[in-house]
Parts: sequence; C-alpha cells; structure tokens
Amino acid sequence: MAGHQVTSSWSGKHITVAGLGVSGISAARALAGLGARVTVVDGGDNEVLRDRAASLAAGDITVRLGDATTLPEGTDLVVTSPGWKPDSPLFAAAAQAGVDVVGDVEIAWQLRGEPQETAVPWLAVTGTNGKTTTVQMLASILEAAGLRTAAVGNIGTPIIDVVLSQEPYDVLAVELSSYQLHWAPSLRPHSAAVLNLAPDHLDWHGSMAAYAADKGRIYEGNKVACVYNTADPATERLVQQADVEEGCRAIGFTLGPPGLSELGVVDGILVDRAFVADRRTSAQELAEVADIAPSSGQPAAPHNIANALAAAALARAFGVEPAAVRAGLRAFRPDAHRIAHVADVDGVAYVDDSKATNTHAAEASLAAYGSIVWIAGGLAKGATFDELVASSAKRLRGAVLIGADRGLIGEALTRHAPDVPVTDLDRTDTGAMAAAVREAARLARPGDTVLLAPACASMDMFANYNKRGDAFAEAVLALAAGREADE
Repeated sequence: MAGHQVTSSWSGKHITVAGLGVSGISAARALAGLGARVTVVDGGDNEVLRDRAASLAAGDITVRLGDATTLPEGTDLVVTSPGWKPDSPLFAAAAQAGVDVVGDVEIAWQLRGEPQETAVPWLAVTGTNGKTTTVQMLASILEAAGLRTAAVGNIGTPIIDVVLSQEPYDVLAVELSSYQLHWAPSLRPHSAAVLNLAPDHLDWHGSMAAYAADKGRIYEGNKVACVYNTADPATERLVQQADVEEGCRAIGFTLGPPGLSELGVVDGILVDRAFVADRRTSAQELAEVADIAPSSGQPAAPHNIANALAAAALARAFGVEPAAVRAGLRAFRPDAHRIAHVADVDGVAYVDDSKATNTHAAEASLAAYGSIVWIAGGLAKGATFDELVASSAKRLRGAVLIGADRGLIGEALTRHAPDVPVTDLDRTDTGAMAAAVREAARLARPGDTVLLAPACASMDMFANYNKRGDAFAEAVLALAAGREADE
C-alpha cells in the first residue's frame, strides 16, 4: 500500500468512512465539504449513533448503521477509524474491489497544503507508552518559543479539523498510535520519535514484529532527526531500517550522560550534545530535572525525564532555542491520572497512575518509587506479569489486587515476590476501589507510596481509566478526611 497516493481532488469521489466515532465524523464532514460523496458505515445501531447519523445526514452524508461488512457500491476509497482491524470484512471487500484503505491521519497529511514543501511541518511521536505526555511537553516547548502549534493526532482535536483550520500554524506536535501509522502510507514528518517498544495491541497487529513495523513507519521520510531511546535498542533498529531524506540524523536520548548526537542528563541537568556547533567537545544545558512539571511538588519520575528529553530533541531539531525548552518544561502540566500525587496521609504518599493500563507503563511507574503498596488489576488484555513483578519485587511493601484478571498478577507475585503481603479483593464492582485504598493504607508505613498502577485496562469495573483514577482519588481524599468513601 505504501506505493499508493491519496488523490488531492475529492470532488465527485465516493468515499466510504468506516466508523461513526470522533475521527470518522471529522473525516466525513471534511471530505463532504471538499465535494466528495460520503457514506459512513458502522456496525452498531443505538440511540447515540442514530443521533450522530441524523446530524451527518443534514449535511448530505449517507450513514449506514448495523452493517459494517459490505462495501458500498462505487466506493473509490475507504477511510477507516484507527481501531478497525486490518482483517475486517469491509477491508477484505475493498481489497477484492481494488480499493485502497487509509486512515484519517493519511487524509490530514494529504490535505495539509500545497506545495508540500511549504505546508505546515509535523513533529511526530509514537511509542508503547508516554506519547501523550511527550507531545504535550513538545507543544509547551514550541509555544514557549513563540510558535503557533497544537497537540493533535491521537489526542485532542481531530487532526483533519486542525489541518483545515483557518488558523496559521507554524508546526504541529502529532501523537500517532500504531493503528494510525498502519493506515498512513505517505506520512513523511519533519522529525519523529519512537519512545519505547513493548508488547501491546498484539491482537490487532498479529505479532510483535508487525506492531514494531507499524511503529517504525513514523521514521519514513524524516528530514532532520529520527529520535530514539538508547535504553531500548528496538527503537534504534527502527531508525536503522528507515528510508529517510539525505542528511537526516539519528538522535538518541538517555537518562545518563549523553554521547555524541544524544541528549541526556548530567548532575540533574538536561543537556544536548546533538544540536550544538561542536558536539565532540561541548554540550548545551537545556533545563534542570526540577523544571519538569514543577507544580506537582514531587520529583520527576524517570520515564517523564525520558519523555522530556524526547520532546526537547524534537524541538531542538526544529531549531528551538535552549531557553524555550526550559520555559516549556516549566509551564507543562500533565494530564490527570498520570503519576498524579493525590495526597499525603499519615506520612504515606498516594499516587494515581490509572493511565498505566499495560505492564510496560506500570513498570515505569513502579520504578519511580522506593517502597510501594501496589494497587493493581483489571483486564489483562492477554498480558503476562512475571517480568513486571520480578523487576519490581524489591520495591513492594505490599499489593492489593482488584478486577477480573487479578489472579494472573497474584500468581506472578507468588512466583517472584513470595514474601510480599497480598490482599486479594474478590470484587469487580466500582466500590472495590474504596476498599482497596483502605487495605493499602493498612499495609503502608510512613515513607511508603500507595501507587495505583493497574497494569491492566479498566473496563471490567469502570467506563475508562479516568473513572478508575477518579474513584481512587475520591477514596484517598475520604481517607485523608477521616471518613468512609462510598462503596
């Protein structure tokens, strides 16, 4: 599919949009506005979808609910929402008919302006974990440099809406998932970063190799810098395999002192040995570790230092001055439920990292603290927990397990941390979180951290990880106030 180019002339084309979610609606409206004849298909059929369908129908967009397998007759191109699997029957029908399938990111790339040389450049970020935080840090740095930017892609406003906006952007900070990269064959960012690679979404991609290959697409055609994680050799291999423009450089980031063409940390200072005049003998101070999200009042977790270095590398690749890096990191405010300090109660810190929905994210979270009572569990999504528990066992004061697949974590704790006290709450109701916080408080000692880093998805108990984190925070604040949280 990489050889195909999406047409820039949409008038009269019959475009089928797969999925009636946020990105699907954005694509449908944008393409209809450009003169395409648009049909949206979705396998669901409920009141919410019918309301959305009625809204689109008012703009002469056809919507077909309850059938997402049949390709509408005369379709010239299928535009898919990110989560649709490559083996979906609709896409098989498209392949049989010789019709390309692309995603909303591909459409946005094609719509971003002509000629391409003067179109708004993209600084792109992917990885198993840390994408959103890094893109938000990058946008904060770019804004501090006086550039008009937006954090888009797998975050915030649909990317097509931003590309078609009348606002004159200087550069976009773009978060891209493996799904989005799979469906974006002609994407060629100015510079890009892969933060890390760990098994995730393998049911969608089919294998770790396929997942990594889709992540690696972000480096294709990079102009200035391919940013990689020196602690994760798989990211450097993706750089080595990429077909980039002549002169594009491989730029590493590390939590230790940087080598040539790297950004790193020396004595609590973020330094640049990549974008300086004489990188063999000198380095440029960019910021202090203490500048990373200083409003939290807590030391920056190692993975957030890595995120800041990746964001700084992309900003420096775009020509941003060191002072703006420091100012942007100081101004950055992380989203809720990402290593969020909720309260201190009786000398114990309570931290909400409900966003740690897989083992890789949870391992990074656990690595940030010395003595932990761990609240974990939920939907495992096919994950195993032996490596996570083995790497974190020495930090665990205790563990409280909740959720449908808590038994898998319990078995890993028995094998690799048999001396760690474990409370198994045989519950999957939303009120279990209040009980989990009380049990964690019982296990904790002054100086410990009670950490919600579930290593699992939330949908067995909560609508999403935000609701799970909210329930944790509510229970902690009730504990601090000396009252019982609702069960």
